[in-house]
Amino acid sequence: MKKRIKIILIVFLSLIVILTGAFLIYAADYYKAEPIVEELINNNDSIIVNDDYTFLKSSVESDTAIIFYPGAKVEYTAYIPILYKLSQNGINCILVKMPFNMAIFDSNAADEIFSLFPDIENWYIGGHSMGGAMASSYASDNQDKLEGLILLGAYIYQDYPEENALTIYGTFNSNLEKNIDYTENIVIIEGGNHAQFGNYGKQKGDPDATISTEQQQDIAVDAILDFIDSKSID
Repeated sequence: MKKRIKIILIVFLSLIVILTGAFLIYAADYYKAEPIVEELINNNDSIIVNDDYTFLKSSVESDTAIIFYPGAKVEYTAYIPILYKLSQNGINCILVKMPFNMAIFDSNAADEIFSLFPDIENWYIGGHSMGGAMASSYASDNQDKLEGLILLGAYIYQDYPEENALTIYGTFNSNLEKNIDYTENIVIIEGGNHAQFGNYGKQKGDPDATISTEQQQDIAVDAILDFIDSKSID
């Protein structure tokens, strides 16, 4: 009996080691941020990189901020360029670093951000792809803390009012449409794809866009600013 238990324990522990090793190998293979990201960080004092998040300070005094969750298996700093554009238009941005580059492992990361910025009165949360799904999940559970939800290459996940959410995706990311059962605040970028909301290069399985990364991000930024402006008027 003791021998059988010993064998079972050895098999169980071996399986854990194998699965852990396989996951670490999988997680280590992620999309790296493009060189433009390092250039932006080095040339702008308003971009402050911390251990757990990067703060992109608004170019003007502002009491509005977006907490942003990155896409899965993407180096989180790849979203600095699009958030930098927002920060230059009066929106503070807090880009959250996720465990193993996957927001699914810390969907409640926003909880730790609010207290760090006591002067912010109007909070939004957003994300790209899986980061968008996890941001949507958080928004659903914390509606009293947020003015709205911003989704890039993602759709409303769980129960969140569509009038308080903005959904943006490219025409080459049209597979999202089958999951969108709402009609308000949807912006479809002609010629855009899934990956170009971040700066991490081509993503496997993602069709080539017919517009540039900068064009796609500029359209997204304009849509986000219009959405936030509309919420401030309400």
